[in-house]
Amino acid sequence: MAVTRDIAATYRGPRAVMRRLLDMGQREDRALAILMAGCIVMFIAQWPRLAREAYLTEQELNPLLGGALLAWAFIAPLILYAIALISHWIARLFGGRGTGFGARMALFWALLATSPLVLLHGLVAGFIGPGPGLTAVGLIWFTAFAAFWGLGLKEAEWGRT
Repeated sequence: MAVTRDIAATYRGPRAVMRRLLDMGQREDRALAILMAGCIVMFIAQWPRLAREAYLTEQELNPLLGGALLAWAFIAPLILYAIALISHWIARLFGGRGTGFGARMALFWALLATSPLVLLHGLVAGFIGPGPGLTAVGLIWFTAFAAFWGLGLKEAEWGRT
């Protein structure tokens, strides 16, 4: 199934999509590709906000974009790998029977699956700016991310193994 179809299907049934991804086999290249795609989308989602910030503060845009690129392309993947490992250890404490790969896929897929909401958040931050609209979109994104990650981790750790 195409990634865009999997993203749409995740909003209807996140555990089924996670099960399908896990059934494709344990391939770290796939997990890394999903992670990097999610991080690239997160970087792109920052552009409108950074452009607004650069305009309002009369700064150069390029250094702001460079900092965001460094954060999302190099630092965030390392942090996300560590978070996935810690979540796997915590799941093991509570009887999880999954693998570290499953925990990584759950986190990385949640990041990529919520990419439409992240892009919306970036647009609101860039065109409207701080306020209740930005807070509402951010809350919707965070809720969807937490739900997809939690349900994906549940499937990876306690689902059919």
